[in-house]
Amino acid sequence: MTQVILRDLTRRFGNVGAVDRLNLEIKSGELVAFLGPSGCGKTTTLRMITGLLLPSSGDVLFDGKSMITVPTEKRGAVMVFQKHLLFPTMTVGQNVGFGLRMQGVEKGEMDRRVSEMLELVKLPGFEKRHAHELSGGQQQRVALARALVVRPKVLLLDEPLANLDANLRLEMRELIRHIQRETGITSVFVTHDQEEAVMLADRIALMFDGLLQQYDVPQAFYQRPSSARVAHFFRNDNLLSGTRHGDRVETALGTLRLDATKVNQPDGKVFVTVRPEDVRITPDPEHSNCIPATVILQVYMGTHSQLQLDVAGHTWLVHSPADFQAQVGDTITIQLPDSRIWLLPVT
Repeated sequence: MTQVILRDLTRRFGNVGAVDRLNLEIKSGELVAFLGPSGCGKTTTLRMITGLLLPSSGDVLFDGKSMITVPTEKRGAVMVFQKHLLFPTMTVGQNVGFGLRMQGVEKGEMDRRVSEMLELVKLPGFEKRHAHELSGGQQQRVALARALVVRPKVLLLDEPLANLDANLRLEMRELIRHIQRETGITSVFVTHDQEEAVMLADRIALMFDGLLQQYDVPQAFYQRPSSARVAHFFRNDNLLSGTRHGDRVETALGTLRLDATKVNQPDGKVFVTVRPEDVRITPDPEHSNCIPATVILQVYMGTHSQLQLDVAGHTWLVHSPADFQAQVGDTITIQLPDSRIWLLPVT
């Protein structure tokens, strides 16, 4: 298992900055997701880790040793691409064993390790098949086995599930997590899908415009986003302007009480936010932290209804019980539990 450290990692293409002074540590045996919209720098970062792209400045360290002057083939980092890139004229066994043949591994040992890897990716007995005989999901499993069979120090995955349908993506997510736990290999994957990152990763590195915005466990992006932009990326646009004074926030709709153990911004101007699933609809406006809201739209979602509300000029989304009934234009009372309120900086 290998620790990976990125230190002031920067990459520019001419005058365009793709990655800017990226600093983070990936612990040994950890599974980390680089998440963000297209063009944010996540794949560029992955390519710098594996050595396919040299940084403009900064460093990549494996277990404290700089990799900048180490060629790609000697770093011990392997990459699985969005397109599986299997050799069409080779069998599955030959594809998986290709790296071992390049290393001069003896045939008996190679056959044993190929068989072990196909067992691990749940394709036992597929050695004699060809790529055109496999489904997209099976081809991606073979690509994963081919990467793992050489026993790399670091496994890098560049949106490996993007070309699969919904059911196959779910199946492959479970398989990747299973393999990572079984092997304990330090793993990094790139995705633009929040759900995928949350399901798979121990920690998420969220990037916008080449800059690291937040590096944390998945729960933190829902409960403790670092900015309004991060909250928005995780589908929370519930914002209310206010001014914090100790354990209270003054807003246009009254004073809200805060949980003192979760106060995260200094006194002054802030945004108040509560996730849609944490807002409560109450018939009793006398409860603490109750504010009025006007119904703009109600959409039935099966397990719940989604309400679009006007809250002091801000549009909020709130999840209600599936059988909750409201008409457009109705005024309802919502309650913001003090333990679920999070404060965001005004930028």
